[in-house]
Amino acid sequence: MTRDQQTAGKQEGQSFLSRLARDLAGNTLAMLAAGLFPLLALVGGGVDMGRSYLAQSRLQQACDAGVLAARKKLGSQVVTTGEVPADVTTIGNRFFNINFRAGAYGSVNRAFEMTLEPDYAITGDASVEVPTTIMNLFGYDKTDLTVACQAKLNFSNTDVMFVLDTTGSMAWTNPGDSQPRIEVLRDVVKDFHAQLEGSKTPGTVIRYGFLPYSTNVNVGGILDADWMVDEWNYQGRVQHDTGATTTGPVFTQNWTYVSGSDTVGTSFISLVCPSDTLAWSQLKYWKDPNGTENWEYLLNGIDYTCEWIDSTRRKVTPRVYVAYRYIYSYLNQGQRSMPIMTWRYQAIPVDVSGLKDTGSGTMRVGTKVTIPRMAGDPMNPTAFDAWFRGCVEERDTYEITDYSDVDFSRALDLDIDLVPSPGDPSTQWRPILNDVSFVRAMDWGGRGTFVPTPGTSDADWNYLNAGWAGLSACPAPARKLAPMTAGEVSTYVDSLFAEGSTYHDIGMIWGARMLSPTGIFAPENADAGSSATSRHMIFLTDGETAPLDLSYGAYGVEPLDGRRWSTSSSQTLTQVVEGRTAVACEEAKKRNITVWVIGFGTALNPVLSACAGPGRAFEAADAAELQDVFSKIAAQLGDLRVTK
Repeated sequence: MTRDQQTAGKQEGQSFLSRLARDLAGNTLAMLAAGLFPLLALVGGGVDMGRSYLAQSRLQQACDAGVLAARKKLGSQVVTTGEVPADVTTIGNRFFNINFRAGAYGSVNRAFEMTLEPDYAITGDASVEVPTTIMNLFGYDKTDLTVACQAKLNFSNTDVMFVLDTTGSMAWTNPGDSQPRIEVLRDVVKDFHAQLEGSKTPGTVIRYGFLPYSTNVNVGGILDADWMVDEWNYQGRVQHDTGATTTGPVFTQNWTYVSGSDTVGTSFISLVCPSDTLAWSQLKYWKDPNGTENWEYLLNGIDYTCEWIDSTRRKVTPRVYVAYRYIYSYLNQGQRSMPIMTWRYQAIPVDVSGLKDTGSGTMRVGTKVTIPRMAGDPMNPTAFDAWFRGCVEERDTYEITDYSDVDFSRALDLDIDLVPSPGDPSTQWRPILNDVSFVRAMDWGGRGTFVPTPGTSDADWNYLNAGWAGLSACPAPARKLAPMTAGEVSTYVDSLFAEGSTYHDIGMIWGARMLSPTGIFAPENADAGSSATSRHMIFLTDGETAPLDLSYGAYGVEPLDGRRWSTSSSQTLTQVVEGRTAVACEEAKKRNITVWVIGFGTALNPVLSACAGPGRAFEAADAAELQDVFSKIAAQLGDLRVTK
């Protein structure tokens, strides 16, 4: 090869290398080949990670759904029974499986386990394996996913007012039960209290109040004295001079205790009045020098006093005499001419200011008003004692014909929040004096005809008295909202007794008053602490509306006093009671009070069902169903939530 040829070859090689160095297309290909593998890992990782993220989010949702469903099924009754329903786990697994189905996102080895914690929360742990697609090329064939969840029943600050029907029928026993309704109610309320107290978190305030109702309500002990009138008219009687005269004996008589004992026993309910076992024997007789005749008697045995509490049953009170001796003395002082007197039955004014305790500003429940010359016989009347047991008559109202347009400036009884003005009787309540309630013109033997109109009637015998006949029941005293221990609840509900007729309106009216945060108990009912309080009325009844025109209740003797109804009204008394029940319920709900209604051993009437609304009206045929209803309410009062 010549030098020229060698030089030409060298130059040609250098030219190729230079051109290759300057060739950009060749560099790009090399770089692409070098970066393809890392890029595949990056894209594949993103795809697999995105699917894993979606799977984990769905797994968390499924875990939450499972424990929520299980905790809801567990309810609050577990707090008192310690028993976990058998299907709690089944329900929890079902909701988990629905929300994360087998094979979702290509997953395998799905697992879900739940645990009941000491505070009755339910915790859950869920796991699943999600196979990779592209990343398995790099040795990563799956992604392990795990999540944790917990559901707990929490209670915020809560007020619960039990408005309980304690009418006579609550002493009946439902088919299938071994206890009377009122005994069942006592047990269920105690258990309900235990469920709420056992489920609440530290710092939560739950207040409880009670309002038993029947013919009326017993609230006198929780009212300020200024909220009660000083004088009121009652269906009583006065001595009436007929203008004629007669001749009769003038005498004095006296009874003197000698020895022995007489003890009033515990009252009980019976369909019949037991026969007395009292044995009387005359020990001796003598006559004093002044002409006074004396008889000494010995008594042994039992004397029964029976009062009607409804159309079939009586309250029986035994009085036991043991070797009881007394002396009866009688002095005949001759004859004299005297006017013939009768009783004039009419509404009479009675001074009730003495029932007020001026020192404490409260009412003196259990004290009496003495009315001159209304007892005994009309020829020789004596003082009449009328006891204040705590029930009250309502303030001013009117006969409502359109319940969709109530004039609350006149229907003061339905103005839930109105605070009475001292000295204004129209705004104040009136003490019920159960014994001052003569129903003219019927006598104790059932003779005569009830004259259901205001006015007067004269007679020289005793007309029927609603209080003495058991037609003016006064339930157990109401209790205002306050935290209560299990012992306090037990003591209270054990004091309830069954008596009287069914007036739903008075229960609804006072239930709303005792719960309202803006009414007569506003300072005590304000929100507890710094958080809002939820307010609930649990209204339980075992019967349909059943007023009686002969009863003496919150509106007096209805046809005689004519405050909201009369025999000439266009509505029946039952329709009036139910119309006012509906109005009072709406007034309660306007104050953010949730109303729960329960029919125990009875079907609910449309008024009460509509009052509660969907999901808050229940019927329970026996003790087991009533327990279940209260447990459902307890669970709904709480706030079921995911806590982690």
